[in-house]
Amino acid sequence: MSTALPLCSILILAGGRGQRMGGRDKGLVSWHGEPLVAHVQHVVREFSDDVVISCNRNQERYALYADQLVSDAEVDFPGPLAGVITGLKVARHEWVVMLACDAPLIDQALIEGLLRLAVEHDSAAMVRQGGYWQPMFSVLPRRVLPMLEHAWAAGERSLQKALLGAVPVQALECAENDQRLSNFNSPELLL
Repeated sequence: MSTALPLCSILILAGGRGQRMGGRDKGLVSWHGEPLVAHVQHVVREFSDDVVISCNRNQERYALYADQLVSDAEVDFPGPLAGVITGLKVARHEWVVMLACDAPLIDQALIEGLLRLAVEHDSAAMVRQGGYWQPMFSVLPRRVLPMLEHAWAAGERSLQKALLGAVPVQALECAENDQRLSNFNSPELLL
């Protein structure tokens, strides 16, 4: 018999510059008639009463898809680690599912697998695809916040290095061609 999954917070990272999208805010780029962030939010909503979106612009538009909005404490788009730190500070639940705003093909099975792995091992869980860690598909316990803040203060800006250096991380192995992990990083990928 499997254990029921705990209620968790969802942190959707949408705070980047969108350089590969020509400066457009990726989470708000339309795909199949809806912004990319809407596709992600539809998949994760049933897992949480606490959807947090980390965004550094267009807050009024992102508010439609979130229970809480946060922005980076530092200006000039310092990267996903900054968004994770800010998001963990406001998350209402012990477990936080972290996802990119530009991954509209995720499904509930992926979220459940990550969350179950994290809870069963009482540690962080992250997708590893074809031998490579994918930190934008992770579940973190909120207790990693001080370790991530310490890494930031020490000059670390890589989300992956900060996470792997902070706590034990369980791998959810996914195939190299797993379409659920597709990031829509450029306009060509939206076609």
